[in-house]
Amino acid sequence: MAPIVWDRRPDGLRAPALVCAFKGWNDAADAASAAVTFVGTGLGASRFAAIESEEFFDFQNTRPTIRLVDGRHREILWPEVELYEARVPRAPRDLVLLVGHEPSYRWRAFTSTIVELAEALGVQMVVTLGALLADVVHTRPTSITGLASDESLVERLDLRSTRYEGPTGITGVLHAACAEAGMPSASLWAAVPHYIAATPNPKAALALVRRLEGLVGVSVDASELESASADYERQVNLAVQSDPEVQAFVERLEAAAEDQEPDLSPRDMPSGDTLAREFQRFLRQRGPESSD
Repeated sequence: MAPIVWDRRPDGLRAPALVCAFKGWNDAADAASAAVTFVGTGLGASRFAAIESEEFFDFQNTRPTIRLVDGRHREILWPEVELYEARVPRAPRDLVLLVGHEPSYRWRAFTSTIVELAEALGVQMVVTLGALLADVVHTRPTSITGLASDESLVERLDLRSTRYEGPTGITGVLHAACAEAGMPSASLWAAVPHYIAATPNPKAALALVRRLEGLVGVSVDASELESASADYERQVNLAVQSDPEVQAFVERLEAAAEDQEPDLSPRDMPSGDTLAREFQRFLRQRGPESSD
């Protein structure tokens, strides 16, 4: 486990589940990474290690940032994949949380590092969270798809095995590595409306948190995320109502959902300029305080 940089080594974790989210391709509207971050904050998780970024990242694509310390000294913050432990005494298990950017290079070595770490910590199940863009409407509950590679896990947790074929992200490679190592794994995916993908989606993050709770048996006080989700939906409604073309498109999506009609064709969508204009207006309405 050479790429692991340890702050300290956690002891005595009880039947832990490893919960992972990767920013980037697997994280539409930041829903998955926000869900894991929220769980960690709610459970008082503390960092214990990180995966060394030098071996796995293209810094031209995932750039480091600079911040000022004490208003004078400049410090470079490198992209990291961080690991946290969350002790949950009243739950049947503790959690190990992993969050960071999807790596650029050496995915097999990267996922092998995660699996080795999971084995060393006694992890009993690996769960990844993801979010994807879809022809869904923001006024309806967020759809969550649960997948698992282990048949016994599929039956026990009311998930389903996946038959997907096509391009994959680091989550797909991680699940393949878990299967090869004989480690049970599951994946939860939130469907995010493609027409509001330009801003973080707390409603999708909340849906992932709720489904994760049932999967790992750990509860989180999500009242803050519930409030953010309600505020988000109100502001999206205002943004949609401000443009008749966008509003008509959303109404067609709602009708398609009710009637289970086939997906709308590209000609039914507003132009890219119209959507971009409404995204910008929506972001301005949210104001600087909501950027967090």
